[in-house]
Amino acid sequence: MRMIGSLPTFRFSQNPLLALAGLAAVIWLAYEAAEMVLAGALTNLILIGLMIAGSAVVVAILNDWKRGLYLFLPWILFEDLIRKYLGNNMAIFFAKDLLVLVTYLSYFISSRGKPAKPFRPPFLIPLLVLVWFGLIQVFNPASTSIFYGLLGMKIYFLYVPLMYLGYALIEKDEDLWKLLTFNTVLVTCVAGLGIAQAIIGPTFLNPPTLQEDIRELATLYRASPISGQIAYRPTSVFVSTGRFSNFIIVSWALILGFGSYLLLRSRRSRLIAFLAVGVVGMASIMSTSRSVFLWTASTTLIVVAGILWGAPWRQGQVRRVLRAIQRIMLVGGMALLLMVTFFPEQIGSRFAIYSETLSPESPASELMLRARDYPFKNFLLAFQYEQWVTGYGIGTSSLGTQYVSRIFHAAPMGVMVESGYGQILLELGLFGLFLWIGLSVAIIVAAWKVVRSLRETPWFPIGFSIFWYAALLLIPMSYIGFVAYQDYVMNAYLWLMLGVLFRLPGIARETALAKVVATTSAASGQG
Repeated sequence: MRMIGSLPTFRFSQNPLLALAGLAAVIWLAYEAAEMVLAGALTNLILIGLMIAGSAVVVAILNDWKRGLYLFLPWILFEDLIRKYLGNNMAIFFAKDLLVLVTYLSYFISSRGKPAKPFRPPFLIPLLVLVWFGLIQVFNPASTSIFYGLLGMKIYFLYVPLMYLGYALIEKDEDLWKLLTFNTVLVTCVAGLGIAQAIIGPTFLNPPTLQEDIRELATLYRASPISGQIAYRPTSVFVSTGRFSNFIIVSWALILGFGSYLLLRSRRSRLIAFLAVGVVGMASIMSTSRSVFLWTASTTLIVVAGILWGAPWRQGQVRRVLRAIQRIMLVGGMALLLMVTFFPEQIGSRFAIYSETLSPESPASELMLRARDYPFKNFLLAFQYEQWVTGYGIGTSSLGTQYVSRIFHAAPMGVMVESGYGQILLELGLFGLFLWIGLSVAIIVAAWKVVRSLRETPWFPIGFSIFWYAALLLIPMSYIGFVAYQDYVMNAYLWLMLGVLFRLPGIARETALAKVVATTSAASGQG
């Protein structure tokens, strides 16, 4: 064997047995692949190809955990697209969990014997208490199967370690720019595909025959109650319109912060960032989701106000901040103008739905019903279940319970309310609900302290956007429907970005120190 670069090559002429075995293996694989094609088993062939590619990915991640993180983000965004075309295959659904576990293992191996960065989340104690209590709830006697509990632990806590990886990933400002640019490209692609699907219809990005479990989720329409206009609710690359809607909410907050940061810090990627502002902003309108429309509108107002409050006034960069806000509004206006010009019917039907169901002056307005009355009524419904004090066990009313029933033949729980806090009450009981609220408050308070320390620095817009996203998800969105936190896209972004947020003060200090050193060196050289 000889080495070319870092890759080994074999001289098969010196090892005829090895060459013969390799040739036989290639012939056998080719024969099996041909048999599958002739038999029409293309799905099996694709799965085999994915398994081979996955094995190579595992080896690459074990060599560098950062690769795993950069593979995990696009995977959680595009795995649904693969799953839709492979008949809702559960192996694809759980592949992301294997991917993140391998990434955790690689990170643990690489950090052994090395001086790790001291990172202890300020909310570590309430987090550990909730994890401990959730573990106890796995064995709740009211649950019909332990697999519900294992599902709940996965949904609640599997992505929490991403916080540590996000913190370790950002070693310098260049790493922050790289991560956010990479994410912005992904966001633009997913949002753009969602807009295209909203215009073309459900035949785009969906196979001709959808698996029964996800068929209804991908073919939803909404009609305006007064004018009767109908609009399709796009799913983009996901299996459901709800996941696409959730993705738009987190993307909008991060894009606003990243675009403002670039105007204060770097000229690179500005075109990509502001293109993303236009695409994601338009996707929020074309999503046909009233919650997305309201959350993105409120996010715009709060993030813009926050950026103005934390602007670097003393450094004389107020003009840049105002320019960032001006460009955000300009890009959004241009995107809206293009849609109105080329697709007036598609965007008109969405505005009809929003105005007729959200305007307080509309006779068909559902604003107060959906925002106040309906969630509170469903929260009260949770108290009608006998086990509301102690709960029925973690995971018993979570996303994916239908798969536990089908795969493990567990008896259905039949415990469900359309209220986030009501669902936590049914799963974890009254004490568990208090623990969740306590953890949420602890995270928000700790994040706010970090944001205040970043005031009047270029990193403030990013920090404030992450803080707002965490506060939005953990309090109002979780109160209305816990499905938002249980959505693995929202969950993964929450913990990853919290790690990034707690690293930003260190980046700011190190950058300021490097600037002082460079200035001192330049002065010494002139002297």
